[in-house]
Amino acid sequence: MKKFDTLKTIQLVVFVMLTAACATIVFVNKNLFHLIASQADVRLMCIMLWLSLGLTFLFTFLDFSLFASFKHDYRELDFAVHSDPVAGIANRYSSDVLIEKYLDKPIPEDMGCIMLELSNIKEINDLYGHIQGNKLIRDFSNILKLTSVDLCFVARNGGNKFIAIFENSTEEKINLFLDRIHQKVISNNAAAGSYPIQYKYGIAFREGPSTKTITDLIALSDRRIYE
Repeated sequence: MKKFDTLKTIQLVVFVMLTAACATIVFVNKNLFHLIASQADVRLMCIMLWLSLGLTFLFTFLDFSLFASFKHDYRELDFAVHSDPVAGIANRYSSDVLIEKYLDKPIPEDMGCIMLELSNIKEINDLYGHIQGNKLIRDFSNILKLTSVDLCFVARNGGNKFIAIFENSTEEKINLFLDRIHQKVISNNAAAGSYPIQYKYGIAFREGPSTKTITDLIALSDRRIYE
């Protein structure tokens, strides 16, 4: 797609430069200009050439318009496939794509995982309805999206659970991520009219034979939510 965009850009630039050069030659060269003005056959030929150039420009411009529309539709489709419609962050499919990189092979020593759970979502749903419950999910998702920048991949893992996967992780990065969440949750809960966010989490690193694979790592972080 990017190569096609570049090719069409070069095509349009070359076309404009050639058209400008031809027009300059016609108007600067007085003999050529007089010949075109005085000879009907030459004038007809020039009209046909300029018409051809105009049509070429029109079709090139239409190509650009169609390509821009195609890119817009592709971005919307890509967002729909990879984004959770309620949370507005990556969905289970996106996390599965990342997980597949490490399936059936030992995970790196520096990989970490945090599973998070919105622990009061059922209470919010029961008291205020699912619309407010979905709002709580979106608010928590926005917090995760902001706090994960330059640290990890985050996604909604379904229901009231979220996953954060750390590649090239360190304990400092894990703690920074959790500190950021803690501070933003405090700010959210202190805001007037907001529903309180309550959450739990479990952390897992590569910890020997019990976490040989990425699925072991994720399962361990999930169990530790309740420990």
